[in-house]
Amino acid sequence: MIRRIASDRRGATIIEFTLIAPVMLLLLMGLFDLCYRSYAQSILNGAVQLAGRRATLEGNASGTSTAAIDNVVVSQVRVIAKGLRWESSRQHYQAFGEVRGEPFDDSNHNGQYDVGECYSDVNGNRNWDANPSQDGQGGANDITLYRISITYPRLFPLYGLMGLPPEQTIEAQTLLKNQPYGAQSTTTAETICS
Repeated sequence: MIRRIASDRRGATIIEFTLIAPVMLLLLMGLFDLCYRSYAQSILNGAVQLAGRRATLEGNASGTSTAAIDNVVVSQVRVIAKGLRWESSRQHYQAFGEVRGEPFDDSNHNGQYDVGECYSDVNGNRNWDANPSQDGQGGANDITLYRISITYPRLFPLYGLMGLPPEQTIEAQTLLKNQPYGAQSTTTAETICS
């Protein structure tokens, strides 16, 4: 009798499956969550590129049309991600070369700005800035850095098992030059030594 029970293989498959299934399901849900994030990121990237291009055209520099353009981006992502929160920003520069810290004379050769070193005040605020941008879309021929960040709930409730937050954030940005639809207001950078 004992030999017959020991040699009976019926039911072994179901026991093996119950041992392997939770691990397999966890791996599959993790893979699906990762693929979902990649899909949402690609949709956001494409929507931001298109929105940034539309914003650079004449007549779209006002706050009303930029808000409408932001809403188009969010609505494209909202198709696949419900319950999302978003935040956007626009900063403009006069030239591509200004999309970095204001140039300074590094007299002590330490690679960073120190008080007392001379610098070119690109944005005219009489302070050295690591980011000399101004907020908004800018005007004709300005360079606009458009960023949007979207936070949405995770697709599967496995985040608790893996120690992940319940929400996921994706970001996209584009840097484009506004169309030359008018005369660009230019300022000459003043050199300040303090």
